[in-house]
Amino acid sequence: MSELPEHPDSLLHPRWIIPVLPEGQILENHSVVIHQGRIVALLPTHQARTLSASREVELPEHAMIPGLVNAHGHAAMSLLRGYADDYPLMPWLQEHIWPAEQAHVSAEFVRDGSLLAMAEMLRAGTTTFSDMYFFPEETARVAQDTGLRCQLAFPVFDFPTAWGSGPEEYLRKGLALRDDYKHHERISVVFGPHAPYTVGEETLSRIAVLAAELDLPVHIHLHETRGEVLQAVERCGERPLDTLNRLGLLGPRTQCVHMTDLGDQDIALLAAAGAQVIHCPQSNMKLASGVCPVGQLQAAGVNVALGTDGAASNNDLSLFGEMHSAALLAKLQREDPAALPAAKVLEMATLGGARALGLDERVGSIEPGKAADLVAVDLSGPETQPVHHPLSQLVYACNGSQVSHCWVDGELLLEERRLLTLDWDALQQRCRDWQQRIAATGDRT
Repeated sequence: MSELPEHPDSLLHPRWIIPVLPEGQILENHSVVIHQGRIVALLPTHQARTLSASREVELPEHAMIPGLVNAHGHAAMSLLRGYADDYPLMPWLQEHIWPAEQAHVSAEFVRDGSLLAMAEMLRAGTTTFSDMYFFPEETARVAQDTGLRCQLAFPVFDFPTAWGSGPEEYLRKGLALRDDYKHHERISVVFGPHAPYTVGEETLSRIAVLAAELDLPVHIHLHETRGEVLQAVERCGERPLDTLNRLGLLGPRTQCVHMTDLGDQDIALLAAAGAQVIHCPQSNMKLASGVCPVGQLQAAGVNVALGTDGAASNNDLSLFGEMHSAALLAKLQREDPAALPAAKVLEMATLGGARALGLDERVGSIEPGKAADLVAVDLSGPETQPVHHPLSQLVYACNGSQVSHCWVDGELLLEERRLLTLDWDALQQRCRDWQQRIAATGDRT
């Protein structure tokens, strides 16, 4: 208490605080004290009111949680939301999404699509996101202007795309971007080899060496479908996870996305390596890709985070939806209604995501000393009344539209659902323009 400032920057007075650590804790009639972008104390509200702050925010029917962490997505693909629905993964990619991207992806496309994604994520309580897409320099600029915290996994393929001619150019551009943002407070840049079926062993081996030298994370789609795994076994005699391990690319800083086809040996290997798993339940269900065995992974000690994937295969970027789906899917898969309870799935969407991205010392829970990345959720509406248990309401009754306020580093980015750092009216018109341009050059089936 000796370090408590007499005149803090902000006092937030919610009805409930759900700090995530310790798991399941709910503080009623407590307040958050913020100073210089950090949480400095959690106090009983009557005690906090004795302080003189520059700003006080009354949140009488709200639950306050850490900012949500969307650990996997493709932000700019929001401009392809609903473009090619109801297809399996590979036909969806090869016959619809990749041709549309070839026709339209540019710096302008990524800038506008990323802005749209950030507007949506903020209004659904996401304050940190991981993104893998072309022209990551544009996403970085938009994130800097908007104020969100992000990890940018620069894409690497073995073939040309709109962003580069091949592995050499992807790595050169990506590492230059990493140098540009090396000391940025909210933006980090990491390796993003797309998947073992689009990036060969030579390129993966080079990334393994560079990642070790630079101590950088690696974000990769892995074991997304059973077919992908079977094809890899037929092609090279081993499962993709084993290939990554053999190449030195599997470790605590490896972020393995999807992971729907896992045997006991895979789970044991992930646990031994300390690798991170990112679960995208709604995208996996929509594409019929499979189910990530979250319960078995967690039982083995593997950290599991949540991601939305892109809006082209989801079709929204709400982590409230992912929490709800993840909890119900785990119960169904294990035939156990106690599997993945509300407190655990909220942890996956906050501290679990922060841990996967290497940010858990800074964000993911409401604790003194951490960055003031916070979200207020209004539980006063008919969809969330009566409130018997606020934590359960967040996971099982909320859809993201109840989010009223978001802060990053103590900076207010969303106030009473109003976006403060971007012009929605101008962006909405650009989104309409993109819809017309895309419709004019491709089918929407």
